[in-house]
Amino acid sequence: MARDGLRTDQHQGTVWLTMARPDRHNAMDDTMIASMIERLQRLAQDASVDRLILAAEGKNFSAGADLSWMRRTADYSQDENLADARTLSKLMRVLDEFPKPTIARIQGPAYGGGVGLIACCDIALASSTAAFSLSEVKLGLIPSAISPFVIAAIGARAARRYFLTTELFDAAEALRIGLIHEVVPPAELDNAVNAVIAALAQGGPQALVAAKQLIRDVSRAPRDDALYEDTARRIAQARAGAEGREGVAAFLEKRPPAWRGN
Repeated sequence: MARDGLRTDQHQGTVWLTMARPDRHNAMDDTMIASMIERLQRLAQDASVDRLILAAEGKNFSAGADLSWMRRTADYSQDENLADARTLSKLMRVLDEFPKPTIARIQGPAYGGGVGLIACCDIALASSTAAFSLSEVKLGLIPSAISPFVIAAIGARAARRYFLTTELFDAAEALRIGLIHEVVPPAELDNAVNAVIAALAQGGPQALVAAKQLIRDVSRAPRDDALYEDTARRIAQARAGAEGREGVAAFLEKRPPAWRGN
């Protein structure tokens, strides 16, 4: 196991960032969080990366915060706690804003910060044996750093229940409230991930990046003339760009576009 609890593997444009602390239920500490930020920032700038899979070893996806780390933070000053919390918030933001498509492969339980990581990914696929809990208030804490991302995924109404009750809910309920996109039997999880990878590979690399940015910007903007003008300009730029011209030409000529090969 790597000292920071992470493993990175790459194959044909797909990078797997794997939490590799199964003996600790893939719980996160300050070292793991800092390393994950560094790796995500580096991978975001790597032109050979087309998509990222966030995965985990063992039975658990992530138990959230590591208990030994939590014990240390209990003795931190207010300023030290604030700096520590800002680092966790930064991890969520860096993952949420990762420019290429991201997929969470959820093979088992996810708690607290682990749920936050899932909410920050574009696509979340879970085994039917996965379970979820936002358990912070049981400890006298709140899921504050992850809240912008989890509430964006499940909505304020579901958050009102699960932030407050800390109930454990299953994959079917996670699907219903919007935390995940698909539930499959455990033996089919890798096939489901591979199917999404294949679907993503159909899209133009630049278009995928632009589409992610479009979603982020439009979801936060008021519906006014400025938004309509901005979205019109974006599609005009895409049409005039080399990738857009190639994609349309390939469609009309009934051939694969250049980014797919032959």
